[in-house]
Amino acid sequence: KVLDASTLSFGTRVRWFAICFVAGIVCSILGTALLWLPKGIKLFAVFYTLGNIAALASTCFLMGPLKQLKTMFEPKRLIATVVMLLFLVLTLCAVFWWNKKGLAMLFCILQFLAMTWYSLSYIPFARDAVIKCFTSCLG
Repeated sequence: KVLDASTLSFGTRVRWFAICFVAGIVCSILGTALLWLPKGIKLFAVFYTLGNIAALASTCFLMGPLKQLKTMFEPKRLIATVVMLLFLVLTLCAVFWWNKKGLAMLFCILQFLAMTWYSLSYIPFARDAVIKCFTSCLG
């Protein structure tokens, strides 16, 4: 029952959703501010990645972790989920193991794009609208 959202009251779930979501935003903004310090790329990559993880985890409070995982890995989200998680890990690998600042920045940008594409999958027809917008702009 612990992994089910129904064990918490609706108010508690919304409160923890908001706390995690705001913490995610704060981490991402803090990471961006720290980017300009010497060796700030590591802090940026860590805080930006933690911010995305906190924002992703925030929805666990609304629907419960098991339902969250099930919806994340539905066929229509599978590729977006795997790519998003891959770039979260690659960002941290780039700064801690490979020590490649440019690659870390690229992975952060790709992390943002993957997270955006993943998030759009929850809004009906949002992905279609984005694709139509880009195709009309390009051709």
